[in-house]
Amino acid sequence: MSETIAPEKHFDQESGRDGLGESLGIVRTLYMDGEAGRAAIECQAEMRMCHSGGVVQGGFVTGWIDAAMARAAMAATNFEMTPMTLEIKVSFFAPAMPGLLVAEAWIERKGRSTIFLEGNLKNAEGAVVAKATSTVRMMPLIDMSSGKMEKRKK
Repeated sequence: MSETIAPEKHFDQESGRDGLGESLGIVRTLYMDGEAGRAAIECQAEMRMCHSGGVVQGGFVTGWIDAAMARAAMAATNFEMTPMTLEIKVSFFAPAMPGLLVAEAWIERKGRSTIFLEGNLKNAEGAVVAKATSTVRMMPLIDMSSGKMEKRKK
């Protein structure tokens, strides 16, 4: 059986530091399973993220699925590598509305430096509102805690 990594060690405590997780409305990481190459996050869609008719803007939908895919890829490399998106494609099936949403992601195929990912976004009723595929190149994780970009020390 694969091990599920405690997400707070890698994301949730740090997400507010640069404001990205907070800006995206990421509530928490539900799980990251490095062996299975899977991850899921919970997101809170707010009216500030919506355009006409109270529909969440597609960039947020894309960002949530992308964030889940990044967690799946990083967990699969034991958090030694970070994904750099080469391409991402999103298909929108239904409008995402304000409320709690879940983005799930998984590795479809993994090479030495390239990973092909898939993911989806589900509404509170569990219906898929969007699906995505992405190709990423894995790069050594960069440590920016000193204020400078440095290769992370093991």
